[in-house]
Amino acid sequence: MVLCWEDHTLTQILTALGLESRWRVLEHFAEYGAWDREAIERHTLRLVEQERPTRWGCYHPVAVDDTKLHRTSKQVWGTCTFHESSARSPNRAETVRAHNWVVMGELMPGRPWAYLPHAARLYCRQSQLPAGETFRTKTALAVELLRQADAESAAPILGVFDGAYAVDTVVRPCLEPEPGLRRIAIVTRLRADARLYHPVGTRPHAKGRPPTWGPRIAAPQHHLYWPVGWQPSQAWVYGRLRRFQYKQLRCRWAVSGPQLPVHVLVVQLAGYKEPWFLITSALELSAAQVVEAWAARFRQEDGFRDHKQRLGMEDCRAWTKEPILRTFQVQLVALILLRLLHARLD
Repeated sequence: MVLCWEDHTLTQILTALGLESRWRVLEHFAEYGAWDREAIERHTLRLVEQERPTRWGCYHPVAVDDTKLHRTSKQVWGTCTFHESSARSPNRAETVRAHNWVVMGELMPGRPWAYLPHAARLYCRQSQLPAGETFRTKTALAVELLRQADAESAAPILGVFDGAYAVDTVVRPCLEPEPGLRRIAIVTRLRADARLYHPVGTRPHAKGRPPTWGPRIAAPQHHLYWPVGWQPSQAWVYGRLRRFQYKQLRCRWAVSGPQLPVHVLVVQLAGYKEPWFLITSALELSAAQVVEAWAARFRQEDGFRDHKQRLGMEDCRAWTKEPILRTFQVQLVALILLRLLHARLD
């Protein structure tokens, strides 16, 4: 996959490796072969933990997001139709057919941060699910990937993801785990109109049913009414050290529940007109650490770009299930091995 960066044909790969005599055997494997993909993911996680154990404060940061791999034919296994705004690409049709992958990877602190992808799940819309497959939502797939990382990590996981995953089907399983499982901390983007509350206070001799939530707090878009002032700080954001000012409030969030405290931040970054609204359950992290971890999430977008442009994410010619799932995983393994090799050379 690394040597044949431009055109991933079986003949070209075998020629590059000097294995022309094995063409017929490998062609048969390419069509019918399979391996334990989850075992590969677990071993990859262990390799990263051994080679470059990533830590941010007391946490092990990972990023979760989804990406689309465009395909042209509806006969390709596992594709679904998606509506895309013409603003993203004026030359692209409004309705496209694509594979939709939920991907998880390490966020390695540094200047700059690095991204090491190691696990993925293919999402299919229920109305377009291939025969014999079990439907699972994107949020359920994201929680599964986070739990897999937590099982192989010595440190507690810090899940960093976009606001699309900041819903109760992701947040609650992370913050309220089943018995025997560790809590997974989160850093994510907060809605401008998010419902925030003070903790429930004591009401001596009060009658009636005890309240579930405390008094309502102004939404992040109305942070001028918060009883806290602006504080200065700085963090490594988007390739350089930047100054910012922030407001931080300890409260309760409607999505995470009335019992769990969270930190809500309004961040005004130098050079940006719109503020960032962030929320985290990792109360041990400073505001600068939260901002830097959130900014590092965009390294995953860079990883998707490298996957598409350098390792041929959209050049896969497979039409059936196993080659599609195998090829994507091989590309992830190739990318993570390249970056581990880069780290060793440094």
